[in-house]
Amino acid sequence: MQCMEVWGGSQLTARGVEFGGLDAWVYSKPYGNAQHGGDVYYASSCATGRISRLLLADVAGHGKSVAATAADLRTLMRRFVNRLDQTEFVRLLNQQFAALSRAGTFATAIVATFFEPSRRMTICNAGHPRPLLYRAAQQQWSFLGHEGASGTSMPSNIPLGLLEMSEYEQFDIELEAGDCVLSYTDALMESNDADGEMLGEKWRVANRAPAGGHGAVETDRRVTGRDRGAISRKIYPRTT
Repeated sequence: MQCMEVWGGSQLTARGVEFGGLDAWVYSKPYGNAQHGGDVYYASSCATGRISRLLLADVAGHGKSVAATAADLRTLMRRFVNRLDQTEFVRLLNQQFAALSRAGTFATAIVATFFEPSRRMTICNAGHPRPLLYRAAQQQWSFLGHEGASGTSMPSNIPLGLLEMSEYEQFDIELEAGDCVLSYTDALMESNDADGEMLGEKWRVANRAPAGGHGAVETDRRVTGRDRGAISRKIYPRTT
C-alpha cells in the first residue's frame, strides 16, 4: 500500500495487501449472490508508511440492510483511522455506530495496529472471535486475548453499538518474520466439516503451519465450504 492509502469494503475479494514490513491476505465472500455483505475489511497506511492499521468487522445478520449498515461502519472506520490511540478509536467508533445503528443492529470487530520499527502489533477486540497467532519458531498456534470477564466494573470489549459507554482493552504482541495472525468471522465457525458437523472451535486446534500466498486463500475457501460472508485475514511479517 502507498502512504496514506485506504483500502477495504464488503464485496467479494481474494487479495494480498503489502504494508511496511507486513503482508496481509484477505478473503471475503458475501452471502449467496449478493454484491456486498455484512463483513467489512479495512486497511490503511499512515503518512510515513511505518504504521499500518487493519480492521475486520462482522455486522449482525445478513441481507441488503446489513450491507448498508456495513457501509456506514466502513465510513466511520475511515473517519477515525488516523487516531493514534487505538482504544480511543474503538470507543469513538462504538459511540458513533450506536447513533447510526438501525433497529439495534450491532457489529463485532477486531482492530489491529502494526508499528514496523518495533514489529509490535496492538490488538483491540470488540466482542469478536479471538484471533489466532502462529509462531513460526515454535511451529505452534495459540489464541490471542483473554477469555471471560475483564475484571472491570464497566461493560468492556462488547460488540459495537450495544452500549455507548463501554471500555475496550488492548494488548500488544511482538511479531517475528514468518509469524502469522489469523482473524475471521463467525461464518467460519458455523461452517460444516466433511462429516456434516458444525466446525465450532474444532478447526482452531489443528497445529498446522499456515500456507503462504495464494495457498492461504485456497485454504480459507476449502474450510468455509458454503457461501457465507466469511472473512479471514492472514498477516505475515516480512524479513525485510
